This record gives sequence, structure tokens and C-alpha cells, in this order.
Amino acid sequence: MEAQFLIAGFGGQGVLLIGQLLAKAAMHDGMNVSWMPSYGPEMRGGEANCAVVVSDEPIGSPLVTEPPIAVIMNKPSMLKFAPSMEKGGLMLYNSSLIDIEPDRKDITAVAIDCNGIAEKLGNARTANMVMLGAIIQRTGVISIDSAMEALKATFGPKKEHLLPINRAAMEAGAEAAKA
Repeated sequence: MEAQFLIAGFGGQGVLLIGQLLAKAAMHDGMNVSWMPSYGPEMRGGEANCAVVVSDEPIGSPLVTEPPIAVIMNKPSMLKFAPSMEKGGLMLYNSSLIDIEPDRKDITAVAIDCNGIAEKLGNARTANMVMLGAIIQRTGVISIDSAMEALKATFGPKKEHLLPINRAAMEAGAEAAKA
């Protein structure tokens, strides 16, 4: 089993955290992983993306040039990365910030209202965790429990109080991705 992800958006959306948690959770589950971040010089607002490869075999290359799974958090990223997706691929995109549908008919595109769901939960900053829940639901590469273990390790004791809202966001994202 191998899954290749390209996760893209702008700095400040938690794009790199989605990839980190996916990689850490998969590693925790005994899988081989690679996580390769890429971002512009700006801290917030600039382009940010990462490639994640999860496999039960050794990973030959961390590069994801034709992503079979694309996770797109903003419109510029959709315009940039949709054309290079693998035929038959899966695109999960943040319909809160992307007002167009991908123009590819040879991929499965799933719209997730990440920001809207996060705001309904009472914490707009959990939009990335809504998307992570959708990824988990659609791919089955990791579980929400594994993602939560990775998040707990990443947050540390000082941010432990944020774990329940993040779990709720993942569960809401998983529910949204079922439709």
C-alpha cells in the first residue's frame, strides 16, 4: 500500500501541519513516510505546500509530481496543482475559499466547507483539522485516533486543552467527506 499526497494552500492555513500529522500518525502506525515541505519566504499569506508519501514498503522518492491525492486549501493552489494530478486521482478542496470546481472530469473532486464547519464549531483556526478529518475518511490511510496521538505529541502539555476542539473538527470533516 502506498499513498501519495500533495497538500497545498497559503501560509497560516496549517497546510504543513496537516502533512506533519499525516506523516507522524502513519509512522506511529508502523508505516514508512516522507514529508517534504515547500513554502515561500513569507510566513503568512505566501504559498505553502508539502508532499507526503505513506507506504508499507521503503519509499523510493519523496517527490510527488503527479499527485494521486491532492488536498487544496485555496484557489491559487487549485489553479496551480489540479492540472498535474494523476488521472483517476482524488482532490479534496476547501469550498469555503474556492468558488470554482476543478475543470478536470477525470478526477474525483470532493468539496469540504472547512472554514464554515470550523466556524460552526466555534474555532475558525481548526479548518485544517476539518480537512484532515476529510482526508482520513476518504483515504483510510490513518485513523482519527492516530492523528490525535500525533497532535497530542505535537502540541505538548501547554496546548492540551485544544485537543477536544481539534478532535471535534476532524470528526466533522470526516462526516462532511461521507456525503
